[in-house]
Amino acid sequence: MEDIELEQLPEGRDSRWPQAEADQLDDNESESCKKFQRSLSRWMLPEDARKLYLARAKYCPPATPIFMIFISVAELAVFIYYAAWKPQKQWVTLDEGIWRSPLTYKPDLRQEAWRFISYMFVHAGVEHILGNLVMQLVLGIPLELVHKGFDVGMVYLAGVLAGSLASSIFDPLSALVGASGGVYALIGGYFMNAVVVSLFGTDFGFALYRRFANDDSMKVSFVAHFGGVVAGMTVGYVFFKAYSKKLLKDPCFWLCIVGYIVFVIFAVIFNIFLSPAP
Repeated sequence: MEDIELEQLPEGRDSRWPQAEADQLDDNESESCKKFQRSLSRWMLPEDARKLYLARAKYCPPATPIFMIFISVAELAVFIYYAAWKPQKQWVTLDEGIWRSPLTYKPDLRQEAWRFISYMFVHAGVEHILGNLVMQLVLGIPLELVHKGFDVGMVYLAGVLAGSLASSIFDPLSALVGASGGVYALIGGYFMNAVVVSLFGTDFGFALYRRFANDDSMKVSFVAHFGGVVAGMTVGYVFFKAYSKKLLKDPCFWLCIVGYIVFVIFAVIFNIFLSPAP
């Protein structure tokens, strides 16, 4: 029988070298994760909150942006449903199917209270849905990676509600569709950089077009954009700006919460007793 020559390990190495390489890979991944977290904190958090975030961040990515992905998929699904059922003739022209939707906010149907929220799922056209999806994913996903999905969801929905209530007060005869109230709440709640500003300008331009240049008898309000921004600056402060603060001892916390609640109460009273809408 032939002798089998065993392969000799290189000098200075033993059978444990695969584990050493695995440890090195883990170290490299850990360093990459830390760099990602540092970059994310510089982009999404004020300087005084970054150290606390980095001390808490143990995973990479630090969180899964479930809310932002879920709400975006839901909005896209509703748009596809109406586009397939009643195809849009133009990108910026509302179709009859959307007007008959039980989700659209219409001033003469404002007693159906769910419409003050559900209008965010209905969009006026391709440009409308794409603009909102791009803005909320570009800004919302990084926010949700830093903050909790609950925090981002609260700010987003507060903007949606504030948008419809503001529209019902300042533009009471106009209908409302789209998630711009929630998107602008995210913008108002944190920051506006060059990319967001350009998207903001484009989306707001289309909103003005739909309100003033559209020949339809039912006009689409753009006031929700302003309502969303203001909601973001109040509710957004609570969940974003006060990342490392004890909220109950922060006077700005109470000012923002009370201000938002007072606005909602006034809007409800206005819609019940004072609105000129039918």
